[in-house]
Amino acid sequence: MQPTLSVISPSLIVRILDEARHILATVGMEIRGPALKARLTQQGLPLDPTGERILFPPDAIDRALGAAPTAFTLYTRDGNPHASLGGSHVHFTPGSSGLRIHDHRTGAVRSPTTADFVDYIRLVDGLPHIAYPATAFSTDDIEAEISDAWRLYLCLLHTRKPVVSGAFTEHGVPRMAEMMTLFRHDRHDLAARPMAIFTITATGNFRYSEDSCQNLLDCAEWGIPMEIVPVTLMGLIAPVTLVGAAVFHTVDVLAGMVMAQLIRPGTPVLFGGAPAAFHMREATSPMLAIEALRLDAIYTAIGKYLRLPTQSYMALSDSKFLDAQAGAETFGSALLAALAGVNSVSGPGMLDYVMTFSLPKLVFDNEACGQALHFIRPVAPVDDLPTLDLARAQLADQHMLTAPHTLTHWPEQLYLPGPVYDRTNREGWERGGGKTLMQRATEEVEERLNAYEPIETDPAIEREMRQLIERGMTHRRPLPNVPSYLAPSPATPDARTARRAVRDARRARHQS
Repeated sequence: MQPTLSVISPSLIVRILDEARHILATVGMEIRGPALKARLTQQGLPLDPTGERILFPPDAIDRALGAAPTAFTLYTRDGNPHASLGGSHVHFTPGSSGLRIHDHRTGAVRSPTTADFVDYIRLVDGLPHIAYPATAFSTDDIEAEISDAWRLYLCLLHTRKPVVSGAFTEHGVPRMAEMMTLFRHDRHDLAARPMAIFTITATGNFRYSEDSCQNLLDCAEWGIPMEIVPVTLMGLIAPVTLVGAAVFHTVDVLAGMVMAQLIRPGTPVLFGGAPAAFHMREATSPMLAIEALRLDAIYTAIGKYLRLPTQSYMALSDSKFLDAQAGAETFGSALLAALAGVNSVSGPGMLDYVMTFSLPKLVFDNEACGQALHFIRPVAPVDDLPTLDLARAQLADQHMLTAPHTLTHWPEQLYLPGPVYDRTNREGWERGGGKTLMQRATEEVEERLNAYEPIETDPAIEREMRQLIERGMTHRRPLPNVPSYLAPSPATPDARTARRAVRDARRARHQS
């Protein structure tokens, strides 16, 4: 049995879905993208009496649910299976779209650069409990029109893992899709072996903006999996009550799912979201408010009831730094997400209302997510039933430390966190320098960056990616240089030896 979280009854899920269906059939959605609106009407979706809103009849929703995959697989840059999304599989990925970075070397919070982003990708590439990266923050040394493609380019150079990304403009998806196709035989192979999930943001107020409409249309035509992510603000643009907010949230996601299936049946769609509670005193929108976390768990249950893969913004913090609040919010929400069975959990590394990214927090979150994943492993006997022989061994030696059962099973049964978590006694902590959490996390960032092994990329593919980006530029300024010490190039024997020594030293320290 795998531990799970139950937050809502099936009968109430059915009522929420009935209400959402009724709103979609009678109120509908404002589809501001003319191309998508035309395609939907061509597919037979009716307009409301004003001619401004698209209506979604129940049979259209049923057909879409029948066409939408219940699970799908993400593949690496090299085309190998990497992560299965659906069912009870849980994967953690960093949050997206930060505007600032907390510089762990200076302590400053500032605008990020390309060098910061490459540091981030190099770091996340080696974190075992972060399944795949996201294009976590934007850099200020690239023009906004092509910043989405630039982030994807840096990801594709520095990790083989798949990525969560998305376009910032209504013409961004095709360029990014062409970049990914360079690592496949053709666009059909990219659809068969997807290497990215793209985020589609439902705008709120039962509306999809021009950018979201065109991005959804392009993702569906390319076969790119997408996560439909409404930002449901309880008390501001959605009811302050949980059930009412869940209805509004479900309306937005179901509309996106139906539109994707009408454009290309079988397109993978995650039932996602990034809800927040509107703080009535501070006029802020905390995503880690307890009400928002309850809504996360509720809409995840609705998505699972519909047998759709799920996504949520959790395992992050609204705090400004890696402090007690950040630790509590991150681990608490990571554990809730794991228990709820969220398939793709967006959030690690994020602070300050997903505005600020922190590499030390990312390595801390890697440990928090690892413990959450350890907690939800299935509970089953492991050579311990019947238990009489274990009882006799304990009585014979007065301990179980060297018992064969212990020596056989402790490596997979006991989760031993790395040095970011403090598991020493006070004397050992003092002998180690009495380091704070931030100091330990910062040291771990640097050690992991030093241990990174660059991956090789065909120079022709790299040139073609840069040309695709340059064709979308407005001002034709030169693209930023990736610093030479970060560039993906074959490692020299001396460099390989040095990195191997760093890795060996870290492993020895972790084991001790």
